[in-house]
Amino acid sequence: MAIIINLDVELAKKKMSVGEFAAAIDITPANVSVLKNGRAKAIRFTTLDAICRVLECQPGDILQWVPDEEGDA
Repeated sequence: MAIIINLDVELAKKKMSVGEFAAAIDITPANVSVLKNGRAKAIRFTTLDAICRVLECQPGDILQWVPDEEGDA
């Protein structure tokens, strides 16, 4: 199972920097980087809510599930 994070795409659409975005959702730029690079193991619903509010998007615009290829399991 792979969850793809499309945060870069949404940030580009809004022409928003990581620093501006981090301040707007009240997390550190380092934690935004963890999210953007797909290294996060979990995300709080309050953080997801803030992301969607600031970027004016739906959770599905940020998170995408991609099935494993056969044989990867």
